Amino acid sequence: MSGAQDRVTDALYGLGWTTVKKLPEPVANRLGRTIADIAWKKRGKGVLRLEANLARVVPDATPERLRQLSHAGMRSYLRYWMESFRLPAWSTERIRNGFAVKDVHHLTEGLAAGKGVVLALPHMGNYDLAGAWVTTELDTPFTTVAERLKPETLYDRFVAYREGLGMEVLPHTGGSAFGTLARRLRAGGLVCLVADRDLSASGVEVKFFGETTRMPAGPAMLAQQTGALLLPVTLWYDGSPVMRGRVHPPVDVPETGTRAEKTSVMTQALADAFATGIADHPQDWHMLQRLWLADLENFEERPA
Repeated sequence: MSGAQDRVTDALYGLGWTTVKKLPEPVANRLGRTIADIAWKKRGKGVLRLEANLARVVPDATPERLRQLSHAGMRSYLRYWMESFRLPAWSTERIRNGFAVKDVHHLTEGLAAGKGVVLALPHMGNYDLAGAWVTTELDTPFTTVAERLKPETLYDRFVAYREGLGMEVLPHTGGSAFGTLARRLRAGGLVCLVADRDLSASGVEVKFFGETTRMPAGPAMLAQQTGALLLPVTLWYDGSPVMRGRVHPPVDVPETGTRAEKTSVMTQALADAFATGIADHPQDWHMLQRLWLADLENFEERPA
């Protein structure tokens, strides 16, 4: 991305956090739907990729059904952005009433045990809202990791935004994040990680909707190394102003096997939990990038 493009990108996000934040909620919602509808009708790369990904999730869907799902998916994705731009202006009451989660006892009991908890989530719903709910309703701070974005000023905006919601944000690069996360967990703290896409060499291969992809090893490795509880979480919208969620049962550390073998089994268990939630609410999985290895390999083999 050129310097000029960087500045434009940063300015657009800045505009979102300054202007959209001030809009009445119904106006922001209509704006999000309008932008989503325009983007969907243009049939750009992101929309086409979303449909291709959804075809794995709903393999018996007709082309018309896939178009309906991608349309709903773009509206869900823009709802995420409209909410995120406005979250810093939400009252404590609005945040508390904006999220309803099933089986939260897995989380609260894990925290009460003092052994630390890792929450692992896919790109579903609005994990920033879920995080704000945790820091507000449960009065529990947590640590997360953010990918370093370009330009650096945009990364700084995201860090400031999430820190303003009560999160500790560590950079993904630099090598020190894992050690810091482990220390927080050993102290009985909470760590939240988005964990359904990893294109690095350290990613763990898993079967996901019948095909192979890679997911991060970090959640499973942290649970093994610190004794923390590992909990998958899925999120979705139901057409109301309230986002829904579920804390899935813990992913246990296998009793036998090498560290790598245990990590593989646990990461597959995360993938299976994510798949359950995504299959139930496919339109709320915001995966507009290539994910499965077959797509990545075909993409890489194309001539420049």
